[in-house]
Amino acid sequence: MAGATPKLIKELRGMTGAGMLDCKNALNECEGDLDKAVQALREAGLGKAAKKAGNIAAEGVIAVKVNADNTAATMLELNAQTDFVAKNENFLNLTKEIVTHAQENNITDADALASSTINGTNFTEFLNGKIATIGENLVARKVTAVEGTVVNGYVHTNGRVGVLLAATCDDSVKEKTQALLKSLCMHASAMKPTVISYTDLDPEFIESENKAIVAEIEAENDELVRLGKPLKNIPDFVSKSQLTEEALATAKASFEAKLKEQGKPEKIWGNIIPGQLERYITDNTQLDGRFALLSQAYVMDDKKTVEQAIADVDASIKITSYIRFELGEGIEKKEEDFAAEVAAQMAK
Repeated sequence: MAGATPKLIKELRGMTGAGMLDCKNALNECEGDLDKAVQALREAGLGKAAKKAGNIAAEGVIAVKVNADNTAATMLELNAQTDFVAKNENFLNLTKEIVTHAQENNITDADALASSTINGTNFTEFLNGKIATIGENLVARKVTAVEGTVVNGYVHTNGRVGVLLAATCDDSVKEKTQALLKSLCMHASAMKPTVISYTDLDPEFIESENKAIVAEIEAENDELVRLGKPLKNIPDFVSKSQLTEEALATAKASFEAKLKEQGKPEKIWGNIIPGQLERYITDNTQLDGRFALLSQAYVMDDKKTVEQAIADVDASIKITSYIRFELGEGIEKKEEDFAAEVAAQMAK
């Protein structure tokens, strides 16, 4: 793979905010691999987290259908070519028809949808008929579903983000759980967690992000030194999964040693160390707060984590499924070569 090109350098700068020379060097070192170059810059403290290169927001809409007793929910992403069509009433009605069809027939993926029969017609033929009517290519790209003691879903007002959640709970709190899940779906639409719990994060991802987050904070501290402002703590870890009993014992011993060095009476250590450990845990679980739903600060009350907010409603509530769709996520950018397109047309 080729190394740095002007186009790649520009794209990497836009993704990371790093300097031109740093971007050029990172691309050369990574043989032009944009994703690897992003991570290399982050680990060097020269760039912030960036979305995968090439993703674009395709037009269309996300729809959610929750059944009558809130025990099952289905979510669909239907794509169109233009935003104009995506806002058209016929298109929106079609989206509702397809998501209802998917739920009533227990369809949970796009392949099953494509091979299904709707209104007595093969789904592909049915969609082709709608394409002819609406006048644009349409793609039912993603379908998913969740089931549980209680489920709920949410689509953001712009139709570009949808979330499904399922939970178990005691029968006596089903109604409260239903309302809570609606709020948590709204939270997840904004805060973009990728997993339910920190235990679901991949160990290799944690290790890689550990280096990147430390580098980010060190870079921030360099600027804070220049401004004469207090520095941020440099964490040893970034996820609760790394905070073993041994790690916490080591931190506690370090706090005790500092208190002794400061001449603090041992009898008051018990009043000081718990707060220090709590701060240590907060500083050393930053990755969880970015990606794990239960560890995030709850948008409805940021003094609590989502996990604490759930416990406040009822201890029996356990989140079992979480799915988030963002319109166009994962669709790769198409390289347009206008000159080649014109040449091809002239050759016909």
